[in-house]
Amino acid sequence: MKRVAKPAVFAAALVPAALLAYGLWYGDLGPNPAETLQLQTGIWSLRFLVFTLAITPIRRITKCNVVIQYRRMLGLFAFFYSTLHLLTYVVFDRYFDFSGVWEDVAKRPFITMGMIAFALMVPLALTSTKGWIRRLGKRWTLLHRLIYFSAIAAAIHYLWKVKVVIGSPVYYAVIVGVLLAFRVFWEVRRRALRRTTGDTPPRRSLRETQG
Repeated sequence: MKRVAKPAVFAAALVPAALLAYGLWYGDLGPNPAETLQLQTGIWSLRFLVFTLAITPIRRITKCNVVIQYRRMLGLFAFFYSTLHLLTYVVFDRYFDFSGVWEDVAKRPFITMGMIAFALMVPLALTSTKGWIRRLGKRWTLLHRLIYFSAIAAAIHYLWKVKVVIGSPVYYAVIVGVLLAFRVFWEVRRRALRRTTGDTPPRRSLRETQG
C-alpha cells in the first residue's frame, strides 16, 4: 500500500504546478499571467504548510500513525511552491533587479513577512534528509518547529497582501491558528496527565520524528 500511496501523493502534489505550467504555455492564465502565477504559487505554498501542520493533529485524534510518513514530503512541497512564488516575484515583478527586491523587503511589510516565511523554510528543507535527522537528533525536532513561525508569517503575508479581513486569507489564518492552538492544548494536557499519573512519556521513534 505504501509503495502506491506515497507516489500517488507526490504526483497529486505536483498537479497544481503542472496546471500552472500548462496554463502559462497555452496562454490560459488570464489577462495578467504573472499575477496569477504569483497568487497561485503563494496560495499553494500556504496550503501545503497547512497540510503539513495538520498531520500531527490528524494522527493524534484518529490514532492513524501511518499519516506521519507524508509530513516531510508535504513540508518539502510547501518549500517548493514557496520557491516558485518567490521566483515569479523576482522574475516578473522585479526582472532580476535584486536591489529592488531588498528595497521591497525593507519598505513593504507584506513582502517582509513573505520573505521571513520563506527564510524560515530554508533550513527545514536543507535538513529534511534522514542523514540530518540522525546527525541532529533531538535538535532536529526543535529546529523543525520553525515551521510554526513560517506558517504564521505566511498567513500574515497573505492577509497583508490582499488587504481584506474577509474571505480566504482570513480562513487560512484561522486554520493556522487552530492547528497551532491544538498543539498548545495537547502539550498542556500531556503535562497535566504526567503530573497526575507520574508517567514518563514514551520516546518518539525515528519514523515519528522524520515524518
